[in-house]
Amino acid sequence: MGIIFKPIGIIHSPFTELSGMPIQPTSESSAKGHLEIYPEFLDGLKDLDGFSHIYLLYHLHKAAPAKLQLKPFLDDEKRGVFSTRAPRRPNAIGLSLVKIERVEGNFVFVENIDVLNETPLLDIKPYIPEFEGAEDIRTGWIEKAKGKVHKKKSDGRFLGKD
Repeated sequence: MGIIFKPIGIIHSPFTELSGMPIQPTSESSAKGHLEIYPEFLDGLKDLDGFSHIYLLYHLHKAAPAKLQLKPFLDDEKRGVFSTRAPRRPNAIGLSLVKIERVEGNFVFVENIDVLNETPLLDIKPYIPEFEGAEDIRTGWIEKAKGKVHKKKSDGRFLGKD
């Protein structure tokens, strides 16, 4: 049985190539961008401007085929894909937390975008700290790479050449 998603819009960013992109929204190289929401979903933007941050869920439409073990950007050891945020996933779904600048008509202007230009947008969800109140957090293998994400850029390792 297949699952079909209908994009609600498209993500516009300055990033036109996978190589050299920021690997997370907190990167120094993340940028401003905007979401173009399709007209039939415009009513869904009501009240969004009351939030400072939103999660973007999107289709990683340029991702290479999935690999269950791979070397993530912040490590040279192979890791299970589900312990990474690497784009080569069984279901090519991306997740980013971005800051809203403003909402104008069917456009949502955002900061801290780390997404390829013209990426299909599947959904938007507000960031609500009270809902995200995780405690006793462990970060697994990524703990030893703490602080490196801000300077790291995509280096082409997920372009499917292997």
